[in-house]
Amino acid sequence: MRPSVLITAGPTHEPIDAVRYIGNRSSGRLGVALANEAGRRGWPATLLLGPVQVGPSESAVRVRRFVTCEDLRGLLGEEAPRADVVIMAAAVADYRPQRDTVLAGGKFRRTQGPLALQLEPTPDLIAEVAAKRTSGQLLVAFALEPAAEVVSSAREKLVRKGVDLVIGNPLETMNSERIEAVVVGRDGGEVRPGAMSKVEFAGWVMDQMAAWVNAKGSG
Repeated sequence: MRPSVLITAGPTHEPIDAVRYIGNRSSGRLGVALANEAGRRGWPATLLLGPVQVGPSESAVRVRRFVTCEDLRGLLGEEAPRADVVIMAAAVADYRPQRDTVLAGGKFRRTQGPLALQLEPTPDLIAEVAAKRTSGQLLVAFALEPAAEVVSSAREKLVRKGVDLVIGNPLETMNSERIEAVVVGRDGGEVRPGAMSKVEFAGWVMDQMAAWVNAKGSG
């Protein structure tokens, strides 16, 4: 069986005005590496990719672009129900400027005084996907935290979001070519594959997905 895989990657940019935004430093490299690995294995793979310069090298990977959290929300509504495996690797902004304060068609002018922004929380996309998941679908989330907090955060997120696996990604590896992750599951298990490149880690993750597919097929 070749599982269909949906992967989200990259940051969101939440507009302040026509030229400024609230964003983060996510490079999207890990999500792109995961998509490349899925495509290399011949798995039907769709990558929902944010505003980053990198992109998949595997031509079989289907790419759809997003900028904001709402853009990604719409794409997930279309794509997630069709996927056997959903890997939520995108770094979605937790807050965005309140809608009625965004200057969509223009630019805030610099003044000598302060500029106050009223922020509102963005929708919890992982929880939304989990609430609407199809039968037998595997849902994987990421937790980006300082190394000392990554395991506790991953375990808390596993329960709060209602997902099957959480990959704890140390904050110190952001924008790095390497990663030293920890993977926690609903069964209480904890796996540490060791330090490796993000490309190597993508292969390791897809090996775990393949094992899940095989277990599902024989179960």
